[in-house]
Amino acid sequence: MVDNRQGGEQRPARGGGPRRDQRGGQRRQAPARSGPNRARRAQPQSGPGGPRSEGGDADRGRGPTIPPEIDAKQLAPDVRRELTTLDKTTADTIARHLVAAGELIDEDPEAALAHAQAARTRSGRIAAIREAVGIAAYRCGDWAQALAELRAARRMGSKSVLLPLIADCERGVGRPERAIELARSPEAAALEGDDADELRIVAAGARADLGQLEQALAVLASPAPDPSRTGQTAARLFYAYAEALLALDRKDEALQWFLHSGRADVDGVTDAEERVSELA
Repeated sequence: MVDNRQGGEQRPARGGGPRRDQRGGQRRQAPARSGPNRARRAQPQSGPGGPRSEGGDADRGRGPTIPPEIDAKQLAPDVRRELTTLDKTTADTIARHLVAAGELIDEDPEAALAHAQAARTRSGRIAAIREAVGIAAYRCGDWAQALAELRAARRMGSKSVLLPLIADCERGVGRPERAIELARSPEAAALEGDDADELRIVAAGARADLGQLEQALAVLASPAPDPSRTGQTAARLFYAYAEALLALDRKDEALQWFLHSGRADVDGVTDAEERVSELA
C-alpha cells in the first residue's frame, strides 16, 4: 500500500494463488501495484496503532487515532487530487488515515483496515478510499468485504490493476469457477507483464481448488516461465509452478523450480529455500 503504484513491484499473489499460504510457508503479501494510498513513508510509529492523534475530540470515536507525525502531504499526489471535492479538513483527515493504513499494512493489516474504514466513513464515494479498504480487508483475509470494496473501486474508476485481487477474492468466497471466468475475460487478455502473471497464479490456484491439477499446470506453463527472471512476482510464479508439478508427483522438476523460486526471491516473500531442503 505504500508506494505500490509509484515504482516498486506488484505484490498481490503468493505462490499457488494469492489467497492461500502454500503449506503455511508463503508469507502474506501486500497486494499489487494497486496500493491505495501510494504514500511516501512516514517516520516510524510507536506501536501498532501509533500514538494518539492530535485531531481533537472530533476525530475521537470515528476510527483509530492517527500518529501526529503523519501528514496529509505524504499521500501520493494523484490520490490527493481525488480528495479535492471534499472540504479541506475532511480531505486532510482522510489523507492521514490512508497514509496510516499504508504504513501499517505489512505489520498490522487489521489496524490498517481500521484506518481505511475510518476514511470510508468520511467519504465512501472516492475510488482510492474504497480501494484502500478492499486491499486492507484482503490482507486480513476478509474476502467478502475485500471483494465488495474492490468491485466498488473499479466501478468508480480506480486506475489500479485490481482484477487479480478480485479474482482471488472470488476463490476466497468459494467461487473458483468465477475466478477462472475473470481470467478469461477481455480485461484479463489486456494485462501484460507482472499483472498478467499475477492473474495466471490466481487462475492456476482456482483450477487446483477444483482438483484440475493438469489444467493448473497448463495455465502456469503457457507461456513457459523464464527461470532467469527475478523479483517477487517471478518468485511466486516459479513457486506456484513447483507446487503444481509436485501435486502431479513430478518431484524432481518441482525441486528445480523451487530452486528457481529461491534464486528469484530477492525479498524473501516465499519459503522456497525451506521447500528445497524438504525435497532434497
